[in-house]
Amino acid sequence: MTGSLRAAVVVASNRAAAGVYADTTGPLIVEALRHDGWEVGEPVVVPDGDPVADAIREAVAAGARVVLTTGGTGLTPTDRTPEATRSLLDREVPGIAEAIRARGVAQGVATAMLSRGVAGVVGSTLVVNLPGSSGGVRDGLAVVVPVLRHAAEQLLGSDH
Repeated sequence: MTGSLRAAVVVASNRAAAGVYADTTGPLIVEALRHDGWEVGEPVVVPDGDPVADAIREAVAAGARVVLTTGGTGLTPTDRTPEATRSLLDREVPGIAEAIRARGVAQGVATAMLSRGVAGVVGSTLVVNLPGSSGGVRDGLAVVVPVLRHAAEQLLGSDH
């Protein structure tokens, strides 16, 4: 199944997209996915909002079975990743986002409960919003990486 284990990483960051600083969260996700056997290119860094939806759409069209985003899930006026993602979803998978928030809180990061990240299905692709901090990404990866293969197989109709 290795050939079909294709993933994509989308970084939602207005400042990183503008070149103000280099993103560090996208490479963390790429490394974790590659370590788990996923075929994944370099992260796509885009401004938050509609460009996130466009990047997710492009990843799905290119055959990604999983798309992980980072950033844009907080409360600032420019944090629009959940809305951009939700506009594309055929079905939500709320347990994933709930588990990511719960893991952060359990790790002693009370602000993890402020993340508005969502997770769901676009066609036969799983899309998951991770927070924009490196700690939030690590917590989120600890939650999602162990279930990604199973989710990808189920989206193709595999039995439990």
